[in-house]
Amino acid sequence: MGNALTQKILITLGFLFVYRVLAYIPTPGVDLGVIKEFFDNNTNNALGLANMFSGEAISRLSIISLGIMPYITASIVMELLAATFPTLGQMKKERDGMQKYMQIIRYATIFITVVQAVGVSMGLQSMTGKNGASAVMIDPTIFTVIAVFSMLAGTMLLMWIGEQITQKGIGNGISLIIFAGIVSGIPSAISNTIRAVNAGEMNFLAVLAIFAIMLLTIFIIIYIELGERRVPISYSRKTIIQNQHRRVMNYIPVKINLSGVIPPIFASAILMFPLTMLQSSSNSIVTKIADILAPGGIVFNVLTFLLVIFFAFFYASIAFNAKDISENLKRQGGFIPGVRPGEHTKEFLNEVASRLTASGSLYLGIISTVPFIFINSLGASFYFGGTSVLIVVQVALDTMRKVEAQRTMNQYNALGNVGL
Repeated sequence: MGNALTQKILITLGFLFVYRVLAYIPTPGVDLGVIKEFFDNNTNNALGLANMFSGEAISRLSIISLGIMPYITASIVMELLAATFPTLGQMKKERDGMQKYMQIIRYATIFITVVQAVGVSMGLQSMTGKNGASAVMIDPTIFTVIAVFSMLAGTMLLMWIGEQITQKGIGNGISLIIFAGIVSGIPSAISNTIRAVNAGEMNFLAVLAIFAIMLLTIFIIIYIELGERRVPISYSRKTIIQNQHRRVMNYIPVKINLSGVIPPIFASAILMFPLTMLQSSSNSIVTKIADILAPGGIVFNVLTFLLVIFFAFFYASIAFNAKDISENLKRQGGFIPGVRPGEHTKEFLNEVASRLTASGSLYLGIISTVPFIFINSLGASFYFGGTSVLIVVQVALDTMRKVEAQRTMNQYNALGNVGL
């Protein structure tokens, strides 16, 4: 393993360690005992799901309670706007424009974080424990100001950590933060399950069923994620002669799931934003709406399924650019056998990608909903559901691919340095 790869791995682990430390820094002015008591009674609703994505930072009312979700929500809004308005879409393709684009996302993140932080702080002011103790121990107005600034600082720190991991570490920073948050809660979820079995609250056969469902889910995810359609490429004799000492790719790999882990994360972010706001209200009508949209319910699962499919198609159209691929092929003297270069190649690749995305989006939608329906009926937590397993396995596979790619690049650099 090269020094560059080791350094990147250590940088990634260091930033993830900082993220986990931040999860234990509470927002000033709250009674953590009341907060813990409240979350013990709300482990299977929207707050429980949001708590899982935050790495249990919400149950500790940490400064990173809102997690990375405001940043993801802002990114979703900007991606949709970029797809709608050509000017904004063109901005993304330019180097200077991309910096402005990212700056707009950061400002949008600040706005969303402030709105959510105000909603959470107001909800906490009406929260009391069993003994009547209030969750907020200081003046409500002062607490709102402190909570907003604390949570804003926490979310911006997470956003910065995610960007640093992407630039200087290994893998996608935002995905790894969510991955670390979910993984950090798995030991406690397992211990809670064991405790429930020992207390007679859960049948041992139910635990075996949960384990079997998880294994089947992991197997399906790995099988689909490693699947791809290899579109063959041929080159003219002149191109082959010119590149006889270079490795020329003789196929275009098109993955079944072109959008990766983004759709379930985006779908969860979209659903978490209104649910977090609704859950903090004490109004009876708002509470009923929150109950209808609660995770595990029919409405929640249907919305998750539809949103995952929508974002799978949406993000695949961004990740796979058939026009650029066809132009690069034509420039390099390559072509797909039986398909004319240029526009016909672009149409062929779009058709291949659309068919694969149709299958990939259906797979993502099913994995994000069906396993959790079964597991939830058996009394298990969100950590054993399809979405969490999907994110953990996908991010692990993606990180392994990037580590392997870095190792391969280091080997080529080493050969180049010795003159081979």
